[in-house]
Amino acid sequence: MSEGRIARLEDAEVSGKRVLVRVDFNVPMADGKVSDDTRLKAALPTIQHLTEKGAKVILLAHFGRPKGKPDPAQSLKPVVKLLSDLLEAPVAFAADCTGRFAEKAVADLKDGGVLLLENTRFHAGEEANDATFASELAALGDLYVNDAFSAAHRAHASTEGVARLLPAFAGLSLQREIDHVTAALHNPERPLLAIVGGAKVSTKIDLLTNLVTKVNQLFIGGAMANTFLAAKGVDIGKSLHEPDLLGTAREILAAAEKSGCQLILPIDVVVARELKAKAARRVAGLDEIARDEMILDCGPETIDALADVISDARTLVWNGPLGAFEMVPFDTGTVEAARFAAEEVRKGGLVAVAGGGDTVAALNHAGVAGGFTFVSTAGGAFLEWLEGKPLPGIGVLRQKTVEETGVIPDEAGEA
Repeated sequence: MSEGRIARLEDAEVSGKRVLVRVDFNVPMADGKVSDDTRLKAALPTIQHLTEKGAKVILLAHFGRPKGKPDPAQSLKPVVKLLSDLLEAPVAFAADCTGRFAEKAVADLKDGGVLLLENTRFHAGEEANDATFASELAALGDLYVNDAFSAAHRAHASTEGVARLLPAFAGLSLQREIDHVTAALHNPERPLLAIVGGAKVSTKIDLLTNLVTKVNQLFIGGAMANTFLAAKGVDIGKSLHEPDLLGTAREILAAAEKSGCQLILPIDVVVARELKAKAARRVAGLDEIARDEMILDCGPETIDALADVISDARTLVWNGPLGAFEMVPFDTGTVEAARFAAEEVRKGGLVAVAGGGDTVAALNHAGVAGGFTFVSTAGGAFLEWLEGKPLPGIGVLRQKTVEETGVIPDEAGEA
């Protein structure tokens, strides 16, 4: 994520204005009802700020993958009742996000009112970032607010196209994400430690390549650590790994050494002959792995060593579990490391920022998601930020001129 200033919601004059707010309401559903309201709650501060200022709040969101055409099974309508309950205020709904239904619903909206428009992905122009579709959305508002960090890596009509056509600002939830992730990687207290886990090196090559140039220590866990161990000549038995990426792993190891980043791998492991709950298992040194065994978690010596590194760190960035955490007992390494990090945060010695779908699930499983300084629910956007890639939905907020936003640069918040 690039350095620079963004226009923030607090800088906007919104009273009596139609404010298009891009939110993330791509929520889990079960039996036609929202089963997890985390993302709805994340949007409440921005919505309430706007309604209290007398704005007409018009919410834009996508849901699922309807492939550019209406699909009743992927309608946002089921969100309305729960959102209304959370806001303790009525929420109107329009059966489309452009056209006559949307136009009438916006015209009927009173100052301080809230309207949710139908799934933006019911139109092919959304994911194509079609200029005409973006113009149709923009015609419904006077101002634009992006409050969906999780969609900021996509250059879609409702995340990037509209922001080019209206005065555009970052919402309160988006600001919080930007502030925490920027502080963690661009202006951290050091030593800065990154913990990266997960199954495949192939999905995180850009991430690892970027991190070794930014952090003081990088711990690699999960099945991706197996590829690095194999690249160093360790016989990993039948462990999941990527033989075709051994060369890439060696390049990352060399890059870490060149940039002065200490790259840390497991020194002992938990192995089993099958991946199933409560499977027979044992702790093995790296030279003790049998040919018919697979590595499924970090061993106790590894976790003790990692705890020492965490205790010395001042900032921690975490993405990905350290083992097959979905299955007991192979969750032990992830749970113990996460709980230790949360305790360091509690004591005030560590700023810990985590993100990514599996990471959030792992921290919730460990019972410490609330114990980290900040946990981002964004998956792709958080990962691309860690990779050092620009996020279109945020970059466009930096490109507005003073004349367009009415914001004098010295008054705008740093990102």
